[in-house]
Amino acid sequence: MPSSINWQKSSFSGTGDDNNCVELGASKVGIHLRESETPPAALTTTPARVRALIAAIKTGALANAGG
Repeated sequence: MPSSINWQKSSFSGTGDDNNCVELGASKVGIHLRESETPPAALTTTPARVRALIAAIKTGALANAGG
């Protein structure tokens, strides 16, 4: 993974160090997602898949996905 990724988090997460959240960053390789508690563990995906994830969250399609 590129080391020069500019990670961004939602403004809803607050500004303190104890505000755990999902962070997103972009590079030539794709879109990267990570949990702020464990920055070395990141996922890489495509912009289309991130759009699909956000759409599913907004519509509530994932509300019962866990069973």
